[in-house]
Amino acid sequence: MNRNRMNLRMFETDVNIIDRTGAESLIPEERAREIIQGVVTQSAVLSRGRKLPNMSSRTYKMPVLDMLPLAYFVNGDSGQKKTTKMAWDKKFITAEEIAVIVPIPEAVLDDSDYDIWGEVRPRVEEAFGKKIDGAVLFDEDKPSSWRDGLVTTATKAKSEVTLGSSDSLYDKIMGEDGVIAKVENSGFFVTGHMADISMRAKLRGLRDDVGQLIFKSDMQGATTYSLDGSPMNFPNNGAFDKSKALMISGDFSQLVYSIRQDITFKLFTEGVVQNTDGSIAYNLMQQDMVALRAVMRLGWEIPNPINSIQTDKTKRCPFAILKAGA
Repeated sequence: MNRNRMNLRMFETDVNIIDRTGAESLIPEERAREIIQGVVTQSAVLSRGRKLPNMSSRTYKMPVLDMLPLAYFVNGDSGQKKTTKMAWDKKFITAEEIAVIVPIPEAVLDDSDYDIWGEVRPRVEEAFGKKIDGAVLFDEDKPSSWRDGLVTTATKAKSEVTLGSSDSLYDKIMGEDGVIAKVENSGFFVTGHMADISMRAKLRGLRDDVGQLIFKSDMQGATTYSLDGSPMNFPNNGAFDKSKALMISGDFSQLVYSIRQDITFKLFTEGVVQNTDGSIAYNLMQQDMVALRAVMRLGWEIPNPINSIQTDKTKRCPFAILKAGA
């Protein structure tokens, strides 16, 4: 009896199991870094905003100038010099998790001639970029710990311009009370513009007083879109909501973000993937599938420091929006 127990223990010790608990063989480290770069490219927010150093914890404390020093004239040779002070406010960036699951049939993985990474990578990049842009620009499905998005922030600061059907697009953007002027009245200079893709047609058809096209000089060359020397981009990942804004202009150095956790991957061979209503979409074991889960964590903020042009923080906004009239 003792001999049988010894043999059983020796048998259990010698057992080796080859399983797929991680995705290292599928997603090497250098490719994980590539997908971070791809997400930045896919996301209009991350490509236009200013990246801060990576976060070492869930929250990142950022000091922001909140009171400017004052200078005074000295009255005569014996006048007394006055004192002044500066003050800083604290703003916090909170990292939240973004994730996506990609179910893959095992038969696809077994096909050695199939470039599985070439299929998965652009879909993951697009999903992450769309989710980030929707939350930061339009509050779409944003975490409760995140601040208001750009459109809501500009609306609360009354930094918005409405484009009616009979209004001049040029004046609404470039005029004294246009979108660019709204940003300048807050003490910031516009460094870029994001616009719905429908704005391309509006700008292509824009003419000066003598009927000449402003953005297109010939029919052969590509149209270059920029406003007052600042570049424009047109996010095409499906996140831009033209019902809330046709264009967002501003000082994009004031849109800062920090990454807490780069993309990590884990490959699951068992379990179920559920729909939002709780129904089962895939049963990995029963359907001979695996599921690749990608996760990253990041946060963002608008510092909006005090400046000499606009000292009231409720009226100061580094961004302005152009929206369609009713």
